[in-house]
Amino acid sequence: MQDGAMIPRLWLPAILGALTCLAPALAGEPAPGTPVVVELFTSQGCSSCPPADAYLGELAKRPGVLALGFHVDYWNYIGWADPYSMKLAADRQRDYARRLGLHYVYTPQMVIDGTREGVGSEPDRIASLLREVVAEQRPRPALSVARSGAGLHIQVGAAASAEPATIWLVGFDATHQTKVLRGENEGETAADYQVVRSFVAVGSWSGAPLDLDVAADKIAGDGCAVLLQVNGNGPIITAAKLATPAG
Repeated sequence: MQDGAMIPRLWLPAILGALTCLAPALAGEPAPGTPVVVELFTSQGCSSCPPADAYLGELAKRPGVLALGFHVDYWNYIGWADPYSMKLAADRQRDYARRLGLHYVYTPQMVIDGTREGVGSEPDRIASLLREVVAEQRPRPALSVARSGAGLHIQVGAAASAEPATIWLVGFDATHQTKVLRGENEGETAADYQVVRSFVAVGSWSGAPLDLDVAADKIAGDGCAVLLQVNGNGPIITAAKLATPAG
């Protein structure tokens, strides 16, 4: 086409459609193959959490996002023991608070790729953090997780690494509906998504290619994912999810 030439009108719908399809990537949305990890720290005993739980369910449907719901145990004292609460969830959140310079922990909190945090019931704020993380992404090592007999096989590719990274194996359930009988959400039905049931360090990576076999007894939940995270609670280098159930 020569400079200044008119675009035939019949082409305009196709061109506009193509631009519309590209809009999420141009806006900094996560893309398939480069998963951004969103961790929600939540509790069925917290009256402020249901909107954040619902938002996590929406994020879980997006390509390029690995959403995980960590249910903390420090709300259990007020009358309702969250059946999915774990001490390890509260410990992980406190580790993040120390590293991110926070003087307290709270729910609902979302931590993005281990580097940023915000209130999980504020979608606009979380969307902004997601865009920031995507804009700063660098090339990541290859990471895959696949079935191997009764267990899993994890493979990490080579890449430069200034610090050792922990290989976390996460087991989770896609969704749960729970009738809450007491506490701040008494009488409500809690809808929870990507509920973490197990979280175990299965190895360490220092930049060299690595193959790792993991026994099935380390996995709890319907699905599983692997996180590669600097020093256990630092920036998340990359992540991968097993598409089929882990059980």
